[in-house]
Amino acid sequence: MFGIRRPLRRALSLGLPTAWGALAITYKLTCPLAQQDGLGARLVTSAVFFAVGTGLILHVRQTLLRELKQARRIAGAAQRVLLRPLPPRVDGLNVAVAQLSADRGATVGGDLYEVIATEHGVRVVMGDVRGHGLSALSTVAALLGSFREAAHDEADLALVLRRLERALARHLRERARDAHPASGLTPDTPDTPPTPVAEEFVTVLLLEIGRDGGMRALNCGHPWPYLLSGPRAEPLSRADPLPPLGPFPLPPALPTTPCGPLVHGECLVLFTDGAEDARDARGRFFPLPAALAKAAHDHPVSPQQILRTVLAALLRHTAGRPTDDVALLVLQNGRECNLLGARGTARQATPHP
Repeated sequence: MFGIRRPLRRALSLGLPTAWGALAITYKLTCPLAQQDGLGARLVTSAVFFAVGTGLILHVRQTLLRELKQARRIAGAAQRVLLRPLPPRVDGLNVAVAQLSADRGATVGGDLYEVIATEHGVRVVMGDVRGHGLSALSTVAALLGSFREAAHDEADLALVLRRLERALARHLRERARDAHPASGLTPDTPDTPPTPVAEEFVTVLLLEIGRDGGMRALNCGHPWPYLLSGPRAEPLSRADPLPPLGPFPLPPALPTTPCGPLVHGECLVLFTDGAEDARDARGRFFPLPAALAKAAHDHPVSPQQILRTVLAALLRHTAGRPTDDVALLVLQNGRECNLLGARGTARQATPHP
């Protein structure tokens, strides 16, 4: 059925303009009124050609809009396959996620996230690919595919990050080779001229939450999450992050950053830099910690309620026009008990290197 409709639609899209053009030429050549030089005859001829031209313009516009809608549907479907809807609960953690696009017509972005329950604990990735469009989407696909495999296979979080680094390097090499197939050079060759692909990078945050609530993280140039404990919103860590993936190789040693426990009822908010970099008409940055602290005042606190409050505040701050894509991921410890303590237990501060 679809194979029949597509050629028929193409034939109509080509046949209608041809028929209208033929009708206008036939009128000009054969109609006696069109051969006269009087003012009335000229007005009628002009009206005929104006109607034909208007019809052609409307037809072209409708065809372009139909193709644009189809492209957006395909891009949206591809992104939904990559960024699968997260379940509301993963191994005792309540989960909520939301995305806000800077362009109302955009469906393809460079934000990536995933939450997976493994035998090593709940593992989370949040990242931001430089750029937008299909190139960014292909990079997201490469990284998420690698993470979903490595999260189960690797017992050490550092090895998961190594897998992501290799997947990104392989993906960028393939893209550079496809972009310059006739050069005969690979991106690793010294004589290879710099390409836009070689300048791409990805910020990545890897987080592991154990069954006892203990958290460990590896951060490659990504903003640290905020921990909501009571009415306070504090950075999960103040340690200096590693460089983003892409421009430079990771150091030989990758020690994870201990981040203390996530006790019952506490929330962890992961986000992309579009949340903190959003500005109002005066150029002031969005006060994300204050918005999170305000959201934490409502009781009982839930991930969905935090998302609604923060996104509403961000849209008010930017007058509904954010300049960058925003992704927010909220994790709440909903387990009945924690071996590391309950609410109010003193949290060991993460040392600054």
